[in-house]
Amino acid sequence: MAANVESMFYVGETPWHRLGTEIKEAPTSKDAIIMAGLDWKVLSRPIFDEFGRELEGYRVNVRDKDNLNLGIVTDRYQIVQNDEAFAFTDALLGEGVTYETAGSLASGKRVWMLARLEGTQIADEDIDPFLVFTNSHDGKGSINVAITPVRVVCQNTLNLALAKASRNWSCVHKGDIQSKLEEAKRTLESADRYMEALEEEFGELKLKTLSDTQVSNLTDELLKMEFTSLWRKAIKTDSMATFKERLRQQKYEDKLITKKNDILEIYHNKPDLVGTEKSAFRFINAVSDYATHTTDHRNTENYQENLFIKTIGGLAMIDTAHRLALAA
Repeated sequence: MAANVESMFYVGETPWHRLGTEIKEAPTSKDAIIMAGLDWKVLSRPIFDEFGRELEGYRVNVRDKDNLNLGIVTDRYQIVQNDEAFAFTDALLGEGVTYETAGSLASGKRVWMLARLEGTQIADEDIDPFLVFTNSHDGKGSINVAITPVRVVCQNTLNLALAKASRNWSCVHKGDIQSKLEEAKRTLESADRYMEALEEEFGELKLKTLSDTQVSNLTDELLKMEFTSLWRKAIKTDSMATFKERLRQQKYEDKLITKKNDILEIYHNKPDLVGTEKSAFRFINAVSDYATHTTDHRNTENYQENLFIKTIGGLAMIDTAHRLALAA
C-alpha cells in the first residue's frame, strides 16, 4: 500500500478505488473507526515563537497518539473528532446502507468513511451508489458527503456534475441524536435526488448518438483542453530557453496522441462497451475508464490515493467530456 494511505479497511471484494485491507463483515461506525486505525483524538495546542511567546489567534491541531502536527488553524476553529464526524452515519443503517471503507490520508490530515447504498438499475444500467464521508483536521475542510455512482459491469465512476442535483454537500455537526437522525435523513434525500437526476441524464446521453468521427473530434477537443492545463503547469517561460520550451511542448503533444489512442481503444473495443449504443453515454464511460483505471506517467507512489480523493469530488476530465458530449 502506498505511503500516503496511513490506514484503511474495506469489506468484501477489492473496491473500485482498489485501496485497503479486507475484513469479513461491515461494522458500525465505531468498529470501522477502530479497524481503519482512526481511533485517535485531535488536540488543540498553543503555538510559540522562537522567543517562547504565544502566537495569539492561532492554534495547532495535533494527534494525541504521536503528537503529529495536523495543521495550523485559527483559535475559532472547532475540532470534530473522528467518532463525532461519522457517528451520524449509523442512523443510515437499516436504509440499505453498509460500511465498506474507512481510512486516513496524509498522516491523518484527512479521514474518510465510504458506505455502499443498495444497488439499483437506471437506464438499463446496474449501478452501485456510494456515499463518501470526509473530514479534515488541517483546517482546510469540513465534514462533507459526496455521492459516487459506479457502473457495476466496469466499475466506472459516473458522479457527473448535474444542473438539477448536487453530487456533494456539507454536514452540520451537532451532538444530539435527533440532529444525527435529521442529518441522516437529509443525506439520503440528497442522494435520492442525485440518483433521480442521474437516471434522467443517462437516458438523454444514451439517446444522443455519435458517429465515429464525432467521437474522434470530441476526444481531440477534450485532450486539447487537458493539454492547455498541463502545459501551463509544466512550463515557466521566464526560466526556460526557447528550444527547451519546444522540446517540452513536443513531449506533451506526443503524450496526448497516446492518450487519444487509449481512449478510442476503450470506446471501440472494451468488452463492457461494445454492446452499448455509440452515444454520448458510451463516450463518457470510455473517458471515465481511462481517467480512473489507466495508469501512465502519473502512477507515482501516492497516485491511486490522490485519484480516489479527486474522484469522489468529481474528476475534471470526466466532467469536461460530459459537457462536450452534451454540446456535440
